[in-house]
Amino acid sequence: MQAFWSSWYWPLATAILGFVYAGLVFRQWLSRRKPHQLAWTVGLLMYAVAAAMEFYSELTMSWDPTVYRFYIVLAASMVGFLGLGTLYLMAKKRMWGHLYLAFNLVAIAVFLYGVFNTQLLADQLVAGITVGGKALGSATAFPRIMSLFFNIPGTIFLFGGALLSIYRFSRKTEYAYRMWANVIIATGTIIIAGAGSMARAGTTAGLYPAEMVASALLLWGFLKAGTLHKGVETIKSKHVDRAPTLGAQPEDREGD
Repeated sequence: MQAFWSSWYWPLATAILGFVYAGLVFRQWLSRRKPHQLAWTVGLLMYAVAAAMEFYSELTMSWDPTVYRFYIVLAASMVGFLGLGTLYLMAKKRMWGHLYLAFNLVAIAVFLYGVFNTQLLADQLVAGITVGGKALGSATAFPRIMSLFFNIPGTIFLFGGALLSIYRFSRKTEYAYRMWANVIIATGTIIIAGAGSMARAGTTAGLYPAEMVASALLLWGFLKAGTLHKGVETIKSKHVDRAPTLGAQPEDREGD
């Protein structure tokens, strides 16, 4: 059963979905140049590349130590950049996003230094087992504990932003599709955060399928949300429908 849950096709599907999602968001950034789109693109690329590394390790049934070190950093820090994108989108002042970006960059530098200067536990460097970071040592020891500096604030910003969007769009029927899109995104966030926390605690069974489901939900939510243009067009169409009725009233009165 363990072989099924840690099979290579789970992370391969996650990587494909992740690269598609990153490409769509990057295309948005090229046309609008918003900082939240660029932050999300970086986070999604980290997610996709980390999944591709998982796929390769399962396919070859081995972990190259250097690849593993980069994998751990990417897998942990990607939540920080997804949360950064949400903070840029929701905050009224970009300064808060800039400060959190600086925090993430410093944390990544410290994490990279620690990961590349720590002796890996060879007996834990086995495909399908080390996804939780066991080869770095204890969950509370440096550098493995650095993952908390990305997971906690990143998840709060990402999930909190989705909840705030759900509340805002639920008050406008024209944007109900955006509300449900954020419900889907929030669900995907819960799944990926929960699976990551379980893996960090040592329970890695089901991590790969959870990552795949979470990436599918995030992509679905993004596609469902689309842009605000749909809601704006709905509002405009309502005004157009009302216009002839209002304009006909004087003529009706004249006919009387």
